[in-house]
Amino acid sequence: MRYRRWGAAAAVAALLAAAGCGSGGDVDGDLTNDWGPMAPATGFVPEAATCHLSNFAASGPRATYEKVDCAVEHRTETVFVGEYTAPAADAAEPPVGSSAGARAAYRTCDAKATAYVGGPWRTARLWIGVTHPSPAAWSGGSRWFRCEVVELDSIEDDGALLRRDGSLRGALAAKDSDLLLTCYAIDLDDAGAISTMPQIGCAQKHNAEFTGIWTAPATASYPKGDTAWEQFHDGCRTVTAKYTGVPDDGDLQYRTGVVSLPGNADVWAQGDRGVRCYLWLDGAELTGSLKGKGTRALPVQYK
Repeated sequence: MRYRRWGAAAAVAALLAAAGCGSGGDVDGDLTNDWGPMAPATGFVPEAATCHLSNFAASGPRATYEKVDCAVEHRTETVFVGEYTAPAADAAEPPVGSSAGARAAYRTCDAKATAYVGGPWRTARLWIGVTHPSPAAWSGGSRWFRCEVVELDSIEDDGALLRRDGSLRGALAAKDSDLLLTCYAIDLDDAGAISTMPQIGCAQKHNAEFTGIWTAPATASYPKGDTAWEQFHDGCRTVTAKYTGVPDDGDLQYRTGVVSLPGNADVWAQGDRGVRCYLWLDGAELTGSLKGKGTRALPVQYK
């Protein structure tokens, strides 16, 4: 027994010596003093000013992240990457819906998108959204959010997302940008509701024109029912009066109709109160913009 114990000790000593773990030569026995420290582990963080093949999604798992050159065909573009802070960052799940964290991220993305594209994005065929980490990535410590901008084929019901090539950076800086909202040819269905609203050049025959953005008050509810819509139409009448140069008074409703288009209910819950406004002269065949044309171009038509 004593021999076997000695034999094991001798074998271990020989193994340590062979492995260079002795104290001779230039080995000092300190296993860490010549090794640089390892960098701390970090999770995936997306990049700003990048384009992507995938459609917009509120949750962005690492596996679906497909970054491409903006010069090639893509669907979405990241204009900014921010970070959730406390108390939103302390939550068990990513901010959603009308939570304070989700609304704060949307406000940031609203401002960053306007700066990125070179003008108010709501004045164009553009839409923005906020992408946050997947629940699994959030549990692992990810706290980023992506501000995404996409091009739409129209502004009706937020339109359909288009595939495009070329970055949207500075796209609205030019006054003649083909993304800007201009004039429209509105058709009604049998019930008197708008059935189609294709965009058309203002030099061509049309009966509607984009006049600007009305910002609904924070206390406003998403419009459902005639009473709620009337508040939005009143706001757009004020915008339209300023745009056309006519008095904002009781006669305005007899000069022109208006179309009021807020974003969808999802972005409304996140705090989007921007409403696109349009003048609308049913049955008219206008050729040219009515911007600043005054009462001669928009006379009182009936009372």
